[in-house]
Amino acid sequence: MSAIAVIDHAAFAHNVSMLTARAAPAEVMLAVKADAYGHGMLDLAATALAAGARSLAVLEIPAALALRAAAVECPLFAWLHGAESDFAAAITARVDLGVSSLHELDRIAAAATGSLPARVHLKIDTGLHRNGALPEQWAALVTAARAHAAAGRIVIEGIWSHLADTSVDADDAALTAFARALAEAAELGVTARVRHIAASSAGWREPRARYDLVRFGIAAYGISPFDEHTGHDLGLRAVMTLRTTLLDSPAPAGRRWIAAGWADGVPLGATGADVSIGGVRYAVETVEVDRTLIVAPPDDTDTLDSQVVTIFGEPGAGEPSAEDWARSSGTIGDEIVTGVPPRVPRHHDRSGLARR
Repeated sequence: MSAIAVIDHAAFAHNVSMLTARAAPAEVMLAVKADAYGHGMLDLAATALAAGARSLAVLEIPAALALRAAAVECPLFAWLHGAESDFAAAITARVDLGVSSLHELDRIAAAATGSLPARVHLKIDTGLHRNGALPEQWAALVTAARAHAAAGRIVIEGIWSHLADTSVDADDAALTAFARALAEAAELGVTARVRHIAASSAGWREPRARYDLVRFGIAAYGISPFDEHTGHDLGLRAVMTLRTTLLDSPAPAGRRWIAAGWADGVPLGATGADVSIGGVRYAVETVEVDRTLIVAPPDDTDTLDSQVVTIFGEPGAGEPSAEDWARSSGTIGDEIVTGVPPRVPRHHDRSGLARR
């Protein structure tokens, strides 16, 4: 056996249910961008919806079209567009589209037909500067959207933004800017069914940011959006477990090779990282392309061969977590799980769903 990523659907459902309860009465839109953070978008979609999510968010239109092709019928939202974005296909597939500029709005409206208008969410930039209309551009965007709506080319489904999540003061300023944008839109005659600005961080700890909908992302996969708390601290469960076996190949004294390396998602340059074998932690010494050297005392080396190696998994079971590896690598848990490449097979374990 080489590396394999086990995806625990019961853990995922537990997390989504917890987040849904926490956000109520706001709806939950679950982010399945980046192939559900490397967990498998098409496999997890049904579990997310059964656990309480009302809609799904992706980045680009092709991912939304893949969900529709897989018979996912819930509302879908895509917001990252480029020159080649196929707005006509998105409109036909009933995909809600984020709109950040007049140019995007006009392109989307032009792709719509009279019988099937585009459903759009107008975005105001509240300080993250990732995309969205600047405050001085907002009135023009809203006014143009109202005109397209009156002509039957679009339906204004949402008004939204992103928080930077860099500090309490920054989020306070962003929430004030968002409230101001909503009020300005209303003065211009535009309201929307859903207003949304919160993702995992604000959705968890800031009730006033929840509005009508929370876009939960990484928290649903068991990883905390906070520096000071782990997912386990919050009561979340790890969804991905990365496993492998020992290699029967020569190693220095007191060392063993395991059958996974940086090409399998084991981070390079981690300081103080370890793996778990039979409930015992073993320190990581060297990470190569397809194998990793661990420190194994001589009296352990002969008893390990038949046991599974957990690189990261469920901290509640005493295993190293993706967040442990993130701290050792100077990064965030999101990067650890999304860094497990497609070459590593995903095994979707649904056995625990019946017991929920």
